[in-house]
Amino acid sequence: MRPIRLPEPPIGRRSAAEVFEAGIYGIIKRVVVIGNGFSGAENQCIGLVRALGLSGCLTLYRVTRPRGGINKWLHWLPVSLHKKLDYVIRQICIYSGVQVEARWGKVVLFAVEKTGLSSVIEADAKQIAMMARDTFEKEGPLLVIASGRDTISVASSIKRLATENVFLVQIQHPRSRLNRFDLVITPQHDYYPLTPHGQRQIPWFLRRWITPRRPPARHVVLTVGALHPADSAALRSAASVWHDELAPLARPLLVVNIGGPTSSCQYGADLAKQLIAMLQNVLWSCGSIRISFSRRTPEKVSKILLKEFSSNPKVYIWDGEGPNPHMGHLAWADAFVITADSVSMLSEACTTGKPVYVIGAERCTWKLADFQKSLRERGAVRPFTGKEDISESWSYTPLNDTAGAASQVMKALAARGWPIDA
Repeated sequence: MRPIRLPEPPIGRRSAAEVFEAGIYGIIKRVVVIGNGFSGAENQCIGLVRALGLSGCLTLYRVTRPRGGINKWLHWLPVSLHKKLDYVIRQICIYSGVQVEARWGKVVLFAVEKTGLSSVIEADAKQIAMMARDTFEKEGPLLVIASGRDTISVASSIKRLATENVFLVQIQHPRSRLNRFDLVITPQHDYYPLTPHGQRQIPWFLRRWITPRRPPARHVVLTVGALHPADSAALRSAASVWHDELAPLARPLLVVNIGGPTSSCQYGADLAKQLIAMLQNVLWSCGSIRISFSRRTPEKVSKILLKEFSSNPKVYIWDGEGPNPHMGHLAWADAFVITADSVSMLSEACTTGKPVYVIGAERCTWKLADFQKSLRERGAVRPFTGKEDISESWSYTPLNDTAGAASQVMKALAARGWPIDA
């Protein structure tokens, strides 16, 4: 797009109303993403930015919590209070020379330098809001996209401090005061606690704290699963990048993605042993199998699978070294087996339209069980039983949540008079 030379305002800065009416500054050309340091949340923002065509205009900030030691027990605190408490603890530990970590009722000593914040660009609401205001006439409005509980306070503060200069999209349900956001994008299972069955699972005195306060409003966009950057262009690129390694593999190629237990989907070595037995039963119908672990996969689970399959010529297990083959697997796989705990991995795989088998869905509770139900009802997933013929394919309408959410963002921006600079 050719740069436009803007006229100088006659006296001082134009008011937001005058700028909006004139329409010459109302083009979205830049995005700020507020992340929390976890790929599951940040990839949703990045996927939405890609779908909006603004990948080259992205700046990433993070809201970081103190990590290590006793901090893992304090994640329920508001970020600001957690940081203050961490500072006090570290000062005490610097004075004493050691730190303590509560683990299984014991006191464990470890070095001071294992705690503290990661060295990333810390999100400062006042600074970002000031930037949005000061550069509004030259750069236009600022699109802010945030995801995750820890980002809510910072993102909503940016909107409050620069209301006329910012369009705020919050991914994942903020639970209350939705009027702080221009648009909320959240999976439909976030509203499971409002269903009669969900209400029966919550003690009455906890309901106001862990459930959405009202049904979806007009500015709430509901998705089936998580947003992600694995769009068709990304998969075509990954297919090219991973061609030499994955194209020669014997077909059909079964990709097995293993996440990690969560409070709503608990498992351990028992699931690993169950998975081994099932994979051995379908091995005859596979040309090759590729297994990947996530950062959340317990060591006891990965060790069991490594011991069983490391010498099998049909099976390759990515050990975490070298480039992550995840995107290549999405592009080249003929079918998937995925543990039920990961909304992100299931959402990505169900975007491909290829067969997706789920293991461990019967262990899911709460909102995760509702998510599994919605995928089954769409015909996007089937339970993995170990009796499958992997060479047999089946189809369904692929999930299209990211593109659908991007369309809703564009529509909301257009209603504001702020089209995206395409």
